[in-house]
Amino acid sequence: MTYPYPQQPYAGAPQPMNPSDEKMWATLTHIGGIFFSFLAPLIAYLVMRDRGPFVRAHTAAALNFQLTLLIAYFAGGILSVILIGIPILLAAGVIAIVFPIIAAVKASGGIWYRYPSFLAIPFVS
Repeated sequence: MTYPYPQQPYAGAPQPMNPSDEKMWATLTHIGGIFFSFLAPLIAYLVMRDRGPFVRAHTAAALNFQLTLLIAYFAGGILSVILIGIPILLAAGVIAIVFPIIAAVKASGGIWYRYPSFLAIPFVS
């Protein structure tokens, strides 16, 4: 059986991205965390982690931050029964918007950024 065109061999490893694409995807990962919680950074981390060191560091940082926020929301939700969780939920809501914007601005400028250590438990690296 012959094919009308030559078959391309399987590439195997993903091709590295150019720096502008890495900056764009790192920025979108942080912004996606604002709208989609941990899902956007998780998908970006799984898909982009082997495409370049800059995008890997930013997707891992965003994923760690969003997972830590998920824990804060869970704890705040449980503790809101005794009214202590309400300030926790309010603080987590503000932090969930402010810090990803800071990280997105840094990523779009090509600056390596990590969330403050008290805001992001290192689950993935």
